[in-house]
Amino acid sequence: MLDSDFKHNFHTHTFRCKHARGETEDYCEAALQRGMKTLGFSDHSALPDNRWISARMHYDELADYVEAVNRAKRSYSNLRILLGMECEYIPEFQSFYEDELFGEYKFDYLVGGPHFFTDDYGNWRGTYSGAVDAKALCHYGRYVQSMIESNLFDFIAHPDLFGVCYSTWDADTASCSRDILAAAQECGVGLEINALGLEKIARRKPSNPFPLYPWEPFWELAADYDIEAIVNADAHRPEDLNRRTGAAEAIRVKFGLKAMDPNAIGDRNEVRNSYA
Repeated sequence: MLDSDFKHNFHTHTFRCKHARGETEDYCEAALQRGMKTLGFSDHSALPDNRWISARMHYDELADYVEAVNRAKRSYSNLRILLGMECEYIPEFQSFYEDELFGEYKFDYLVGGPHFFTDDYGNWRGTYSGAVDAKALCHYGRYVQSMIESNLFDFIAHPDLFGVCYSTWDADTASCSRDILAAAQECGVGLEINALGLEKIARRKPSNPFPLYPWEPFWELAADYDIEAIVNADAHRPEDLNRRTGAAEAIRVKFGLKAMDPNAIGDRNEVRNSYA
């Protein structure tokens, strides 16, 4: 599949996260130019205590973000546009996810984004620099399991993110991966093959010993489980809406992984609303 054949993206950021570019309308115009059918916005989540604010929108910007996506829904009726957010799972904020995001603001879906994880003492560690040994991988895997089991997220973004700081596939990476894959199978939560990671691999410096992500042994192992995979561009600029998605899709096909139905994204919140 070519990048231009890819018609759905559910991992899209706006300028509000401070490391992306473009407003919702810019992405909608780019999507139309590429003949895309679905555009799901999933900027990095605002959080009630504004933690990790250097790469997240401020909590006070949440209503503005929601309005920007809803405005795009009204203006671009020829696109299927969904309101989402990429979130870390913080158990004490359960009511924020359920009552505020899904309840008050009527989010269509949430994406689990494991950029951080907790250790044995409840301290947060950054995945980009913290998943460096067997114990840390155990913590990361346990954290992603809890994210999956929360029933908040339609899919988990880049579950193999530990490849940014762990250099060799070994028994510990396999164990961590199996924990994640087993939870995804049990809970029916999708796992993302992240195309932006392929762009990072292409730009990797020769001095960088890490495989980055997507890490193919993870996805080869995934073939042993009844899980669904979804390919997303993780777009941080409008021009990147389907960049490297063809190569990411090739990984899914190579290992015979079942594709997540793009029309099923958002079903979890529809079920929630039916019981509200």
